[in-house]
Amino acid sequence: MQHAAGLCSYPERTHILTSLVSPDLEPEHVMKKVEAIIKPFKLDDVREALSAAGITGMTAIEVKGFGRQKGHTELYRGAEYVVDFLPKVKLEMVVTDESLDACINAITGAARTGKIGDGKIFVSDVSRVVRIRTGEENEAAV
Repeated sequence: MQHAAGLCSYPERTHILTSLVSPDLEPEHVMKKVEAIIKPFKLDDVREALSAAGITGMTAIEVKGFGRQKGHTELYRGAEYVVDFLPKVKLEMVVTDESLDACINAITGAARTGKIGDGKIFVSDVSRVVRIRTGEENEAAV
């Protein structure tokens, strides 16, 4: 370790830090995780649209939440109740960069009713995928 003008020379650390902050040095296999919150009665339509678009796998989870809808009131045995959290379905899938737009178009096309509460789609980067059974990685595992 040498000090020159107050800097340490650790070439291996410099490379690590550079790859963390340089956008041109992103991982070679970047896939996308798509999370969609949709109305429950649209699940079959979205599943069929994704299948037609070539998206072969997804996870569906029953969830509750609210956004701009802010819930609603229901009448039960003569009493009015405020339902703050509405039933939704959360879909999760990992897709290649090439199939991302087709995935988003399939979800929006099948889930849209034109009314408030249709849902949201979130996209994030996934740097590595491993299929447990075979050990395949990245695009081969998706």
